[in-house]
Amino acid sequence: MGKKIKKEAEPPPKDVLPRNLQRLNTMGAAGNLYFDPLTIESKKVATVVLMLNSPEEEILAKACEAIYRFALKGEENKATLLELGAVEPLTKLLTHEDKIVRRNATMILGILASNNDVKKLLRELDVMSSVIAQLAPEEEVLIHEFATLCLANMSAEYTSKVQIYEHGGLEPLIRLLASPDPDVKKNSIECIYNLAQDFQCRAMLQELNAIPSILDLLKSEYPIIQLLALKTLGVITNDKEARAMLRDNQGVDHLIKVLETKELNDLHTEALSVMANCLEDMDTLVLIQQTGILKKLLSFAENSTIPDIQKNAAKAITKAAYDPEIRKLFHEQEVEKCLVALLGSENDGTKIAACQAISVMCENSGSKEFFNNQGIPQLIQLLKSDSEEVREAAALALANLTTCNTANVIAAAEADGIDPLINILSSNRDGAIANAATVLANMAMQEPLRVKMQNHDVMHALLGPLCSANTVVQSKAALMVATTACDVEARTELRNSGGLEPLVELLCSKNDEVRRHASWAVMVCANDELMAVELFRLGALDILEEINLSVSRKNKFSEAAYNKLLNNYLSLKYSLTGYLSSSNIINDGFYDYGRINPGTKLLPLKDLCLQEPSDLRAVLLVNSKSSDVSPPASMEDKSSDIGYGRSISSSSSLRRVSKEKTNYPFSTRSGSPTEDKLEPTSGRNTAVSKSTTKEKGSSLLKLHRRKFLLPPLGENSGHFDQPYSPPDALILNQKQQPPAGHLKVHPCAVVIVE
Repeated sequence: MGKKIKKEAEPPPKDVLPRNLQRLNTMGAAGNLYFDPLTIESKKVATVVLMLNSPEEEILAKACEAIYRFALKGEENKATLLELGAVEPLTKLLTHEDKIVRRNATMILGILASNNDVKKLLRELDVMSSVIAQLAPEEEVLIHEFATLCLANMSAEYTSKVQIYEHGGLEPLIRLLASPDPDVKKNSIECIYNLAQDFQCRAMLQELNAIPSILDLLKSEYPIIQLLALKTLGVITNDKEARAMLRDNQGVDHLIKVLETKELNDLHTEALSVMANCLEDMDTLVLIQQTGILKKLLSFAENSTIPDIQKNAAKAITKAAYDPEIRKLFHEQEVEKCLVALLGSENDGTKIAACQAISVMCENSGSKEFFNNQGIPQLIQLLKSDSEEVREAAALALANLTTCNTANVIAAAEADGIDPLINILSSNRDGAIANAATVLANMAMQEPLRVKMQNHDVMHALLGPLCSANTVVQSKAALMVATTACDVEARTELRNSGGLEPLVELLCSKNDEVRRHASWAVMVCANDELMAVELFRLGALDILEEINLSVSRKNKFSEAAYNKLLNNYLSLKYSLTGYLSSSNIINDGFYDYGRINPGTKLLPLKDLCLQEPSDLRAVLLVNSKSSDVSPPASMEDKSSDIGYGRSISSSSSLRRVSKEKTNYPFSTRSGSPTEDKLEPTSGRNTAVSKSTTKEKGSSLLKLHRRKFLLPPLGENSGHFDQPYSPPDALILNQKQQPPAGHLKVHPCAVVIVE
C-alpha cells in the first residue's frame, strides 16, 4: 500500500467568519454579553448548598427557599445541612443587599438554631450582631419573626445570653413586644424570659422599663404568650425594685383579673407565683390587704380544686412569712385557718407546703397559740402518712410549734403523738429523724411525758440516730439523750441498749453543736456512779480532758461533764487529784487505789479483785455494811469496838490531806494521800502480802468477804480459803488503840484490806 498523506483542514467558508464577527460587533454595540437562561432541576441537597455561593440573587433566593423547605421536615435534615456546610454561607447572606435573600437566609437560620450543634457553630461564628440587626424597625415582619426565633433558640445557652446582652439585643426585643404579629411577640417574650435568668439582664430590663410592656401581654388572646409573660414576671419580681415597678404599674390588678377568670385556670399557678413575690414587699402587701385582695387570695387558695394552686398559695405564704411584720399581718388576716384547711388536702405536695407554712408562721406567738387547738391533731395524723416527705414536713411543723411552748407540747402528747414520733426515729430521711428528735426532746422537759416516752422504749430507739453520719441528726439525738436520761431507769436502759459507746464517740465530733450536746448528754448520764464508771471505761474522761485543753473546742457543757464524771466517781477523783471537796460524800464501794498520773486508767473494783497479790501498796476500801459472820471476840474486844464501827457517811470522814506522793518499797505506783502519815511499823504492804501469797485462793481484795477484824497472822490459816467480803470501814480516834490482835489503822483513815 502506498504511504498515507495527512489531509489538511479545510478553512471555513469565507462567508461564515464575517457573519460571526458581525454578530459579535452587534452584541458589543449593545454592551450586553449574556448566557441563555438555563433551568436546572436538582434532587440532591448538596447541589443546592453549593448554589449558596452563587453571586446571582435569583439563584440565592431560590436555593434558600429549597433549603428552608428541606429544614422544616425534621431534625435529621437539619443535621444533614450542618454536615454539608450550609450554615456558614447562610450566615454571610444575613448581610446581603437583596432583601429577599436576607429574609430567606434569616428564616433558615431561625429554623436551624433549634439544633444544639448548629447553635454551637453559630456561637463560634459570632453571628449575634448580624441576627440582632434584623430586628431593626424598617425590616419586614417575617424577618422579625425568624430573627427573634433564632434568638429565642440561642438564648437557652449562657454564652449566647452574654452575647445577646453585650450586643444590645434587649432593647429591640422589648420594642417588639408591641409588634402586631403574635409570633414576634411570642418569640420576643420567650427570649426575654431566658435572658431574665441572669441578674445583669434583669437589672437591664428594669432600666429599660420592660414591665409595662410585659403586663400588656397578659391581655393577649394567646395563652402561650400570657404564660410566658407570667413566667417572666415571676423571675423579674424576685428583685425588690421590680416589685415596686410592678406595684406602680397596677400589676396586682392584672394578676387578680387572671385569677378571677375561670377560663384562665391553667395560668393561675404562674399568677400565684408572681403574687408570692409581691407578698414579700411590705408596701405591696399593705395595698393588697387594704383593697381586700388578700382575703380573696386566701379564699381562692382554700376553695380551689387544683392541687398546684393550693400548693403554690401555701408556698407564697411561707416565702412571705419569713418577715416578722408580714407574719403579724398574716395572723391578723387569719391565715392559719387557710393553712389548717390545706392540711386536709389529698395531695401530698399541698400537705407538705402547708406544713412548711405552719412551721414559719408559728414564729408568731399568736399563731402558735392558734395551732394549739387547731392544727396539732392534724399534724399528728400526718406523722402516720405513707409518704416520708409528708412525715418529715409534719415533724418540722411540730418541732417549731413545741419549742418553748408547754401547751403545745401537752397538746401533741394528748393527740397520741409520742408513738409515731418514736417510730420516725427509724426513718430513712435524716430531716425527719432530726425533727422528730426535736419534738421528743421538747416533750421530755415534762416529767410525766418523759415517763411515757420511757414506756415506749425511747432509749433503745435512740441508738440508730446516735450512730448516724449526719451531724444534724447526731446533734438532735444527743440533745434528746440529755433531756430524757434524767432517771436512773432511763440511763440504765440507754447503757443496756449500747447507747453509751456512740454517745462517747460524738464527743470527738468536729461539729461544735454535736460536741456541745454530746457533752451535755454525758453530764446528765454521769449522775450516778455506775454510769460514771462505765463512761470512764469508754474513755469519756480522757476525751473531755482533751477538749477542755482546747480554747476553740471546749464549752461550758464539756467542763461540767468532766467535773460531773469525777464527782460521781470519787475513787477516780481521789486518785487523780488527791483530795475530795466538802460536797463529795463517799459511800460503800469507795476505794483508794493510790495516786495515778493523768491519762492512766483506774481499774474498776471488780478487776482489782481478780489480780493476784503483789508487793504493791494495798487498796483501801470502804464497806460499812454489817458483817454476817464475825470471829469470836473477847469482852475486852467488844468494849473497845464500840467507838470503831461507824460508817463513813459524810465528807468529814475523808478530808483533804497532803498531796505529796509516798513511794512504798516494791511499789510501781504513787502512794495514797491517806497514807502520808501511816506508821511505818505496821509493815502491811510487805509482810501481809508475802504471807497471804502463800495461801491458796488468796487475793489483794475479795468482794465477797465481809469480815474486817482479821485474826493475827499465823492463826486460823485456813480462814482465807473461805468466802469473805470487804470489811467494814472504821474510824479510829487518835487517842484510841485498835483491839488487840487487829491491824492498826491511821487516825481518820479508811481501813486497809489485805
